[in-house]
Order: sequence, then C-alpha cells, then structure tokens
Amino acid sequence: MLKPSAYNLQDIKDSLGNLPDPVLKPALIIVSGLPGTGKSYLSRKLAERIPACIVETDAIRKSLWEKPVYDTEESAFLFKICHELIYELLKQGITVIFDATNLIEYHRERLYNIAERTRAKIVVVATRVPERVVKRRLDTRKYQTAATEKSDADWSIYETMKPGMQKIGRNFISADTSGNLTPVINKIIRAISK
Repeated sequence: MLKPSAYNLQDIKDSLGNLPDPVLKPALIIVSGLPGTGKSYLSRKLAERIPACIVETDAIRKSLWEKPVYDTEESAFLFKICHELIYELLKQGITVIFDATNLIEYHRERLYNIAERTRAKIVVVATRVPERVVKRRLDTRKYQTAATEKSDADWSIYETMKPGMQKIGRNFISADTSGNLTPVINKIIRAISK
C-alpha cells in the first residue's frame, strides 16, 4: 500500500494499467457531480468508445490510504496528486477522463489551467439524476463489491456535499445517467473532436 508521505507518481500511473496511445490533440474530460449521479459509470462507458485514461479519485485515494478519513488535508493531498498525474498524462498526449466530484469552481479552474498549459481540449460534463435515483443507488452501493464500487459515499455524504456544489463557469454538457447514455456519449465525442 502506498503511503501519502512517500508516494511515487510513477507507481500511481502504473496502477492505471495499459495506457492508450498518445494523440496529437488530447482532451481533458472533467466529469463533475454529486455522489451517486453516475460519474464512474459514465466514465467507464465513455472509455469504451474513445482511447482515454480514467483518473478516478476514489481508486487513487484507496491506493494511498488503507483507511481513508476523507478530511480536508487528505483530500487536498489527493487532488494535488491527481492534478500532477493529469498534467503528466496530457503532456504525453493521452486523453484523460477525470472522475471526481469536482463541485467547486476554484478547483475546476486548476484543471482548466492544466489543460491550457498542455494545450488539451477541455470538455466539462455535469452528471445529474433525480434524487430518488441517487438515494436508490447509494442505498444499494453498500452491497457492491470493492471491485465494482470504489466510492464509500452514502446518502449522508450526498446531503452534506450538495449545498457546496457551485455553478460551472464554462460551457458544459449535462448528462442524465438514469437512462440511455449513448446520446450524451456521442455529444462528448463530438465536443472532443471540434
């Protein structure tokens, strides 16, 4: 298990598995949304259609801390590592899907800056579903295996995070993940290729 005081970015990069081939103009797809809104599911389905690497905060957090505490200091360190990783991948020409809540515009601004520094296309996707769907998903999450579900967020975490969600300051694609994802995935792909 990696320790946060002595992490190695290359080890984290290696944990992502086989990376797609570099492209001339990579994209940074920022997936934003509250817990249970389908960020990870959408990210996986999108990665089936385009050559991209998913950087998932829930998975990286668990690789760094055996028992995460989810406090401010831990989260700040986690996002620092994710931003370094995203920068390195984009610099290599690899398209990145960043699967994280990404609820605060100030934090998204850091991602916009990384994309601009690496000349990557920026696509922001906001996942949304009716609250009854979120509640059902989060209630069933506790019965899923760690292999299929990396997040520990439950309904109380959703309710805690919801008031802190900030308006996205750029054009974004709204994604209702409670139905057929094909139209929204096609829209994301078109946005990447513009």
